[in-house]
Amino acid sequence: MSLAVPTLDPAKAYNLLPPLPPARETETKPVLKRCVAAGRALATLRQAAKLIPNQDVLINTIPLREAKDSSAIENIVTTNDKLFRFASMDPEKADDATKETLRYRSALFEGYQHIQRRPLTTNVALSICRTIKNVELDVRRTPGTVLRNQGTGQVVYTPPEGEAVLREKLTNWERYLHEAVEVDPLIRMAVGHYQFEAIHPFPDGNGRTGRVINILFLIEQGLLDLPILYLSRYINYNRGEYYRLLLEVTTKAAWEAWILFMLRAVEETSSWTVEKILAIKSMMEETVRHVSTAMPKLYSRELIEIIFTQPYCRIGNIVDSGIGNRNTAAKYLKELAAGRVVDARKEGRDQLYINTRFLDLLTRDTNEFKAFGS
Repeated sequence: MSLAVPTLDPAKAYNLLPPLPPARETETKPVLKRCVAAGRALATLRQAAKLIPNQDVLINTIPLREAKDSSAIENIVTTNDKLFRFASMDPEKADDATKETLRYRSALFEGYQHIQRRPLTTNVALSICRTIKNVELDVRRTPGTVLRNQGTGQVVYTPPEGEAVLREKLTNWERYLHEAVEVDPLIRMAVGHYQFEAIHPFPDGNGRTGRVINILFLIEQGLLDLPILYLSRYINYNRGEYYRLLLEVTTKAAWEAWILFMLRAVEETSSWTVEKILAIKSMMEETVRHVSTAMPKLYSRELIEIIFTQPYCRIGNIVDSGIGNRNTAAKYLKELAAGRVVDARKEGRDQLYINTRFLDLLTRDTNEFKAFGS
């Protein structure tokens, strides 16, 4: 039996956006099959993260790549070098695109802290968006928001209007996420992501806020422990399909294709992140082996962990860790630079010691690296 879909006039506010749950079946056989594969990949990622004893190595690095690609989806473009460099410095000294991308990472961390204390709600989403945009925005009160084709400028969708309408739809969105417990949480994530983007509740920053929420929801549901799923990588690489499938849910109620897309995103990025974590573990072990052999008087595991948690390392990072005073810290970093473990670079008044090998591993898709001395 076919179910009627409200006719969409792209130029008119879509206040008829149907509430959740969807009227059409979401747990189809293809979806359930893909859901098992995605869940398995996510469970493997959750376990792989535990292989790195110091979790800050992952928390300080992989979310930066997530921030970069999520921002790139909105045509906010920066470089890996700027991101990692200013993440360890004063972000306010960065250019506007880099600052906004770094705020995405801050929003992800703040959201992660929020859901340790309370459920994922509209207020959490609002806090995330405010951090991303760095303004005290609220749920939209005025009309005029439209979504356009980035190539042609043509209006393709006008989200609902009216604060009361938006808040009612957001309440329904919250309830679906937390009360439709008979539905697999991965499917709820995909459905909830569509609905949030279709409501488009804030004046700006909705796409990035929605993608932060995806990761937080998986953590809230116990499918992840840390905000390290690099989901925006898949979405950015398949940006055209992402926007097309979002719109086809609106115009055709094409839920299955949309949910399958998001499940593939979870599966592929989970597997990608697992491989990256295993490569990071191998590189850390190789660095430990090299430094403990070539510089035994210098070696400590804490020192190695610092140059991986802070790949743009300063003397102050070593001092703050309690390894030594400024003179000792300067000596250690200079010796690491002399041994080509890190590269020294002058940055204004600062002396940076850069774990270039690690940054190269983080910022490319392949995972091979050369052993020291090879």
